[in-house]
Amino acid sequence: MRNELSGAMLGLGIAAFVDETVFHQLLHWHHFYDGSTPAAGLVSDGVFHAFSWFCTVAALFLFADLRRRRVYSGPRWWGGLLTGAGAFQLYDGTIQHKLLGLHQIRYDVDVAPYDWAWNIVAVALLAAGVVLLARSRRTAVAA
Repeated sequence: MRNELSGAMLGLGIAAFVDETVFHQLLHWHHFYDGSTPAAGLVSDGVFHAFSWFCTVAALFLFADLRRRRVYSGPRWWGGLLTGAGAFQLYDGTIQHKLLGLHQIRYDVDVAPYDWAWNIVAVALLAAGVVLLARSRRTAVAA
């Protein structure tokens, strides 16, 4: 379970880092919270970035412990990473974008193609992770 947890936390951290870096900082498409002033948006980005950084650091500590104890399982870890990245992205695209309305991917354009692309990538990552985890569990049971 620690393999999956370490991978999932790093997957979440990577997905959040890419979102923050590309869509918040480089493209300036949105902030984590766009319901207030630009200053509040920047603060929300900082909190979001800190959260993703803490997940990344914690994941790497868990990873180092897995390696130290010689219980690292590549398929389980990578399955966790893909599942974590996909779950974060799907949560962001459905809960944060649509249900809570914290922000949209872009503004002043038709967001439907962006939403579809965002969520299709999320489902693909999530599905790949779940398949990898299921295969690694079947292999472990058969061994």
